[in-house]
This record gives sequence, structure tokens and C-alpha cells, in this order.
Amino acid sequence: MELGLVLRFLVTGIFISETWTHGRPGPMSSECLENFLRITLSVEYFEDKYLSFSAVDQSGIAWELDEALASQCGYTVTYSSWNNIEFRASALSCHSRLEKDTFTVTIQVKASHTPDMKNASIHLKSASCHYGPWSLRELLCETNYMEVSVRRDVPQTVKDLIQEEPEDWTLAFPEAKSGEASIWQIVFHQPEEKRALLVSDAWSAGYGLNTTDTRILLRVPYNTAQTQLVKAQGITFSAVRSSTFYKEQWMILMVNTAVACPVDGVDYTNKMIIWTVPKYIQALCTGATSFKDILVEAGVNLHKLSVEEMASRKYVLSNDFDVITMKVPIGAEGGYYKTSVNSGQHGTRYCINLFLEHQWEDNKWGLTKHTIIKEIETPFELVELIVTNNSNLSARIMNVTVGTFLLDVELVNLTVEGATVTVPEAVQHGYQTYEIKYANQSKAYVIHVSFDAQSIKKEYLRDDIRTYTLNVTLEFIIHPTSETFSVPIVTLSAVKDAVLPSARGFCDENSLHLHITHGNVDQNWMPFISGRHLTPGAAEKYNYSLSDNGTHLAISVPFLSSLLDYEEIHTSGVLASLHLTLKDGVTLANKNFSVSCRFSPSELIQCFPNGTVVITAVKLVRLADLDTSLLVLSDRNCKPSLVTEKTATFKFNVNTCGTRRKFNSTSITYENEVIYFRTGNDSPVYKLKFVCLYTIKQTVDVRYETKNNPSSSIKPGFGSLDLSLKLFKDESYSDLYQELEYPVVKYLKETLYFEVELLQPADPRLELNLEDCWATNSKSQDSLPQWPILINGCGNSKDSHRTVFHKVNYSTRVKFPQHLKRFEVTMFTFIEGTTQLQKQLYFHCSVVICSTMPQPSDFLCQRSCNPGKHRLDRSTEPQPHGQASSGAVLIRKENMTGRGTAEMWINRQHLN
Repeated sequence: MELGLVLRFLVTGIFISETWTHGRPGPMSSECLENFLRITLSVEYFEDKYLSFSAVDQSGIAWELDEALASQCGYTVTYSSWNNIEFRASALSCHSRLEKDTFTVTIQVKASHTPDMKNASIHLKSASCHYGPWSLRELLCETNYMEVSVRRDVPQTVKDLIQEEPEDWTLAFPEAKSGEASIWQIVFHQPEEKRALLVSDAWSAGYGLNTTDTRILLRVPYNTAQTQLVKAQGITFSAVRSSTFYKEQWMILMVNTAVACPVDGVDYTNKMIIWTVPKYIQALCTGATSFKDILVEAGVNLHKLSVEEMASRKYVLSNDFDVITMKVPIGAEGGYYKTSVNSGQHGTRYCINLFLEHQWEDNKWGLTKHTIIKEIETPFELVELIVTNNSNLSARIMNVTVGTFLLDVELVNLTVEGATVTVPEAVQHGYQTYEIKYANQSKAYVIHVSFDAQSIKKEYLRDDIRTYTLNVTLEFIIHPTSETFSVPIVTLSAVKDAVLPSARGFCDENSLHLHITHGNVDQNWMPFISGRHLTPGAAEKYNYSLSDNGTHLAISVPFLSSLLDYEEIHTSGVLASLHLTLKDGVTLANKNFSVSCRFSPSELIQCFPNGTVVITAVKLVRLADLDTSLLVLSDRNCKPSLVTEKTATFKFNVNTCGTRRKFNSTSITYENEVIYFRTGNDSPVYKLKFVCLYTIKQTVDVRYETKNNPSSSIKPGFGSLDLSLKLFKDESYSDLYQELEYPVVKYLKETLYFEVELLQPADPRLELNLEDCWATNSKSQDSLPQWPILINGCGNSKDSHRTVFHKVNYSTRVKFPQHLKRFEVTMFTFIEGTTQLQKQLYFHCSVVICSTMPQPSDFLCQRSCNPGKHRLDRSTEPQPHGQASSGAVLIRKENMTGRGTAEMWINRQHLN
């Protein structure tokens, strides 16, 4: 393969030492090949260096060669294979020294690590070769020039010369007559005209002209102006027809310096190279009428092959009447493959440097020797690269082998996740690369990377299997052409190491919770509940909480949420379920989790002290067609105030919506029910019964029975009766002692003004009555000693300071006068035997709650002692009652300054 436009180029590979060790082959070796000298440069000495070539003349002057000067002077530089650079010189090259039949060539090679050739090392090589005998006419077809040399003889008669090209004499004679013996010229024959050039002009035009003691030489580069393409037996030749004149003593002599070389004639069929060369070209045989083949020989790399050698290589050489044909199997010994790129695709071409030597005699020239050097390169053939995954699953290492490549290929870059890095830099990304060379002059590359490298894509496949994907692009360079190509590598490894998400479900008083452990395959999992994709942005809208700490996904859903399913309502509780599905956004795989818990039925009901009730009815799974907006209370005009897909919430007062009331000695009970009717059916298909109990001292469970399937019932909710005992500053009962004023300081004979009030529920059908009131010297109502103030609703008859009751009237502060009782007590010295009571007192009262309206199931209190009332009849059934206490009151015998604090507390009994 001939090198490019200049002879200064870079030999690529790995840097090596310049030192030459004694006993080892030198950097350059020479070989004589008939009329050629070949000098081979070993890449071992010139890798990764820029080279320049010069021809050294007999005076020791080095003439640096470029492409034009090399073809004009008979020099050729090629790669003979991937490993060696070949320098060829013709025996008649410009600066060779020819003595008899021996020619000597000296070249100089400069090698540098930089293109500017600074600090270049200089290498000289000189060699001599014997060549002879010379034919009368020798034609040479090199890869970059054509050369013809003719024996320099004085003819017997000048007449013979004049008769051949008589017109040329007319052009040459004036210059030859006046010139010196060394002046000569050349006349070129074109179809339209003839052109005569002096030797100096011919050199300027790129032609090589030379003369020796015995020969005349013309060298023509293929791209000169006077070359023309001609056809012979269908094969195209590059030809130059010319006459060269020179002055020999007193004579002007002319020789025919025509030359022709084939530029095509190569075909490829059935994995075979077929090279065809016509035997007798008209441009070379002008005036000849008879021909005789003397010798036809062929070979490779300027080495002639014997018949036996050709047969062993399966070469076929045919010498027919008018053509010579050489057949060579593609891939045969003597050639080599090289890597090539076509449209970005990686492939190969087979290269072989054939040559053919044809000698013939004719009646015009005598013996002609025609030597043709033909560098053949087969068409591009795509190579399918094999990617082999030899991953070590137990060691979690990906080993991928890519190949095979020829030795002229080198891996230079890797592109990982869009970033291109060199081979050394790839190590920092976890990629190790190795080169493997095989005995058949090929190689492969191994990519070594951990499964856990950041660039390795991990995906869940199924069951416990994950796939690890290596996606890397390898970039290669071809030596010496510096062409590049890329190979994308995508390989999968399936590993049984998938840990699927797992969940733990639990409930608290208000919510259902799922804590999901990610595992190692959930990079694409997305949580769904009831078909809704759970995202942090939608958490507020659908009333759930979602958090992810990187290892766990926590989801909490309140008991009353549209995301839940309600399975049943029973005395043991409301069974609610949370069903969550994890969906893989890539593989579409599903993973289902659920948690079910029973919640207290009281979660569905809220009984407020002011008589407000909030009841939430839930839609059961088995009633899929139930429309929650059509749920009603006992009074069908009472409809839900808030409706969702699965719940209906009612808010009303115990005095409305058909609520029924029951009254006994320990509680007040309100009952209602949520019902649902299907169109055209008077019997409810859904019934949710609820109860609110307002109790004083004890907890009462009201049981129920279901009557209409599929009606549902529920445990009662619970409220509270709130009482207070307050101390006022005067009988107007408008100025209350505040919390910060306790303990209240009072002096003997001062009056205390008390008020007892039923705070909740605000039911006008209820009335509060006093039962007993007493004083203690501690907060405990049962502590001793005790001093009675009221007994059975009347003043203490043993007390000389009688208790005075005050009537309660309606006012802006008092909405229900029947809910309050007021009385006054005069401060006195409490005596227990002969012991004076301690100075700090606490006051307590017990009360009874009665109905103002007689009903069959209610208690009606009979009262006395209180203004306008009758004494309580102890013979009746026990009524609901409660107790209230005041803050501390300090008794002083005389005025003293001082201030303390005490907490007024109200005894409020709640059901749990």
C-alpha cells in the first residue's frame, strides 16, 4: 500500500527505546530484487515517531522526498504489512550510482516524536545491488510512476532512425545542432499534436530524465500532462508515446521512449482475484510485425514464484495468445488482510502486491522486458463482530469479549453514559480493558466491569431475577490510516439476586399503615391505591401521608378515607382494609400488599357536650351500588352534609332529625339511625344504628341487634355532663372570681356567693337541682372532717347561720335558668369538737339532673327547700347525679395582706 500525499508520516503503535542492542537486527534491512533495492524499516524501532525520507547523492547531499519528487526520481514508500515500512528504489533512480552492472542507493531517515521533526534522530542506510544483463528495452510499471530505459547504442545507419519518426527530426534538429553534447530533448506524441520539451522544461513538468554510459531513461508519474488512457483487449492503460533525442559525438540520435502500464484489469469472482494483462500493446509495438514470447514469470512482493510455489499457494498463471492471466484466491499466502471502514462500518480488505514480468522479442526492438507491479486491494467486506458475555455471576463481575480484530486495530476510547473517556481514564469509571492476541494474527478486547458500577443499568425481570445491562461504545483507530470506527456494546446478565419489596402492616386508633421495605428492585415501582397513583403532591387531596427515606416507603391512611374498603360493621368493630399495589413502570409487573384492622365503632360517631352529633356512615364492599348521597336519617329530610365515594357524614342536634331520647338514673341516651332505600323498595337495605349517651358517674354499654339484612348497627358514641361550682363576689352574680384570684381570702362573718351550673348538654328539657353541699380542708371531697352546708337540698338545721337561696332569671349570660342554682353562706368559725377548722377550705356540692317534661321513660324530680320548689322525695327512684367543687378559700380572723393561687376544677366524667 502506497503512502499518502507526503513521505513524512507517523508510525503508530507503542513507544519503544531507540537503543540498538548489538546482535539484534538493526532498524533497517535491505534486499536486492533484480532492478530494485528494497529497504525495510522495522516498526520495532520507529513506532509512534514521525518519519521523513531523503535520497543521498554521490556528494553526500540529502534530498528530502515528497510524493512528487519520489515518483519523478524512482522512489516508492509503502506499508508492506502492518509491521513494516518499505522503501523501494529503482536501479536507475535519480541519486543511485551505477557502475557497470552494480547500482548503489543511499537513503537517510529522520525520526521524531513531533510533526515539526525537532530533536529528530538520523539513520543512514546504503546498499549495492547487481543487476544484469539489461534488455534492449526495459519497461517498469511501479505503483507511483512508469519508467522506460533503452540501450544507448549508435545505430549502423542514420537512415533507420530517420525513417521511424521523420517529423520529430524537424522539431529536434535546431536545438540539437546548437547544443552541447549533454543537451537533449524529448518530443511527446498526443493524438492532436506533438510537443517538444528541453530537458530542463521536462524536469519542471515532473518528468524524470537520465542517461548513463549505456542507457537512456524516461520516468513518467501517472498524473503528468502527457499521459493518455488507451484500451488494449478491453483493459485500460496509462500510456506515454515519446521520442528522446540526444547528441552522441557528431551524431544526433533518437530513441523511442514510449511506455504503457495497466491501470485496471482486476476482477473479483468466487473469492478469487483475477488479474488480466494484454501481452502486446500498440503503443509499445509501433513498427513491429512479429512477436515471440521469451519469458512469463510472476510473483509476490517482487519475489518470483516457481511453478511449485504457485501451486502450493493455489495461484494460477495463464499465458494465452494475447493476454496473461493470474488468479489468486482471496486470503492466500503472500497477501494480508487490513482493517477498513465503510460508512462507519467495520470490515476488512485483502491486500496483495503482485508483479508480472513479460519478456518478448519482436522484429523492431529485439528483446523487451516489461515488469508490472500491481498492488491489489479487494472490495470492502463487512465483518460481524462477536460479543461474548463471560460474566462471573458469583463474583458479580461482567466480562465481555469483543472481537475479533486484526492487529492494525487499537482500542482508544470508551463512551459511557454519554461521556467519552480514554482507555486509561476509563479505569476511574470502573472499566478495565485487556487485549488478547491469537496465533492467527488477530486479537480481541475484554471489558471488565463490576455489576455494581454506577453505569450498569439494573432492572427487575421476574421472580427473583434482575438483569444487569452493560451499555458502552468502544472507539477504535486503524493504523496507519488513522481511520476510526465505533462498536456499540449492549449485553445483559440475568442474576438471581432480586429482593422484592416486602411490607409490614399495622393500625393505630385512627389510621392504617403500610411500611414497605424497598428491596433492590424497586427503582421503577409506583404505589397505587384504588387505581390512584400515590404521589406527595396528591397526599393532601386524598388525605394520606407518604414518605420515603430511601430504604422504606411509609404510607398512612386515616380510618375515614375514600382510599379504604369497608368489609363489615359488627359489634366487635368496623373492619377496614387498605389494598396497595406496586406497579413497575417498565415491566408492568404488579406487587400487592394489604392490611385489615377492626376499628371501634365509636370512630364513626362523635357526641359533643352541646348536643351536636356527627355520624359518619361507611359504604360496605358488598353494597357496591350504594349511592352515599342517598343515605338519610330517621327523618328522611335529614341528608348528609358531606359525601364522598365511600362515606356520608351527618351533623345535627340531638333535638332534631327524629332523634329519640331515653332518660334513666345514670345517663341520658339519644338514638337515631342511618338508612338507605333502593328505588321502589320500602324496606331499607342498609341501616346503621347509633346511640349517644351522656353519663355522669359510670359507663353504660348499650347493645343492639340487627333486624334487616344487610342492615348494619354500631356501638354507641359517648358524650359528657359538665358541672361547675363557681364563687362570685356579690349577690348580683355578675363578678366572678378568676383563676388567678384563688385562694380567695375571706374574713369571719363575710358572705360567700356560690353558683352551681349544668354546662353540657345544652338541652332545655333538663333541670339541675342541688342535693348536698359541704366544706372540707382539702381538695378531696371525701376527706375528713366535713362541715355540711346543704342537706337533701335544704340548709343545715344545726347551723345558726342559715343558707340563703337566690332565684335565677334569664339573662344574656343565662340561656337556661333551670340549669343553674345559687345560694349564699356566711363565714363562721367551724368547730369540730373543740378543734378549730384549718384556715383553708374547699366547698363541694352534689347535684341531681331531672326532666322538666314528663315522659314515660323519664324521671320527674319532686323538689323542696329551693325557692318555689318542693323538697326532693327520697322515696322515688335514684336520679342521675354528679358533683362539683370550688377552689380554695382562706379564712382570716382579721384583715391581712397576701395572695395565693389555686385551681378551680370541675369533675367531668367521660366514657372511654
